[in-house]
Amino acid sequence: MLQRRLAFVIALFVLPALPAGAAMELLMFEQAGCIYCARWNEEVSPEYAKTSEGRLAPLRRLDLHGELPPELTIARSPAFTPTFVLVVDGVETGRIEGYPGEDFFWVLLDDLIGKAGGTVAK
Repeated sequence: MLQRRLAFVIALFVLPALPAGAAMELLMFEQAGCIYCARWNEEVSPEYAKTSEGRLAPLRRLDLHGELPPELTIARSPAFTPTFVLVVDGVETGRIEGYPGEDFFWVLLDDLIGKAGGTVAK
């Protein structure tokens, strides 16, 4: 937790490396009764928006069975929950299928952000 707080403070002084005007967002496809969604909500959600990842890629929650908003383009429909899809300017750049636990989630998300051209301060 201390590491995440330190990263937050450092990130306040570091600008992301995305191209000017690019908008990054993390989509979370979820459904009622999903125990792994509940674990993510308990373990990650309370701090997500406060992290450098959360500021760089704000979270948007979507129902697995709902319609995909027209401004979004993803490679394929998620099959199970949670599925996290990173989009830049509304287009999928990568995804995490399932929730592997808090420690692995952050590593996988940082990797997706880096591959999409973002920089996460640590």
